[in-house]
Amino acid sequence: MHSIKKSLILSATAVATTAVLAACGATSSSMNADIPMGNTTSTAASSTAALPASTEADVTFTQLMIPHHQQAVQMADLALAQATTPDVKALAQQIKGAQGPEITMMTGWLQGWGAPMPMAGDMAGMDMGEHAATGMMSEQEMADLSNAQGADFDRLWLTMMIAHHKGAITMAQHVKASSTTPEVTSLADAIIAGQTKEIEYMNTLLK
Repeated sequence: MHSIKKSLILSATAVATTAVLAACGATSSSMNADIPMGNTTSTAASSTAALPASTEADVTFTQLMIPHHQQAVQMADLALAQATTPDVKALAQQIKGAQGPEITMMTGWLQGWGAPMPMAGDMAGMDMGEHAATGMMSEQEMADLSNAQGADFDRLWLTMMIAHHKGAITMAQHVKASSTTPEVTSLADAIIAGQTKEIEYMNTLLK
C-alpha cells in the first residue's frame, strides 16, 4: 500500500489551478442561490454491507480523503465564525454540509472493508512538497488563517480552500484510473464534477 499511497500523493503535483468545495451538494434554506451545487453522493454507498471487495487504491484513497475532508470542515467552521461576507459564510456552510456526510460515508466503507481508519499522522507526516500537492494546509497555515481578520480573512480563506480542493480533484482523478469499485468511482466523479462547478464561483468571490 505504501507505493500506491506514494503514487497518489506524488501525482497530485499535476493538479489544475482551480477547485472548490465538496461534491455532496447538501442543500440549505439559508444558502446563497448563486452558489453552484455539487453532485449528490448520498446514494454512492447506501449500505456498507453491499460493498464489493476493495482494491488497494480504494483503501488508500479513502484513508487519505477522510482527513482531507476533515480539514475542509475545520476551515469551514473558521469561516462560519470569522468571515465578514455572507457569500463566504454561505459557501462555508455548504462545504460543511457536504463533506461531513461524505466523511461518515467513507468511514463506513473502511469499516465494511475491514480496513484501518486513518491515523492523525497519515497526512501530517508528509513532507511539505507532498503536503502542498494534496492541498492540505500546514499547522502554520491554519494558524495564520485563524489569526486573520476582516477582508484579509475572507481572501485568505478562499485562496486556501481553492488550493485545498485542487488536491481533492487530483486524488479523485487518480483513484478513478485505478479503482473498479462503483461506490468509489461514483464519489470520485462527484468530487470532480461538483468541485469543478464551484471553481468559477470561488474565483468570482476572489475578484
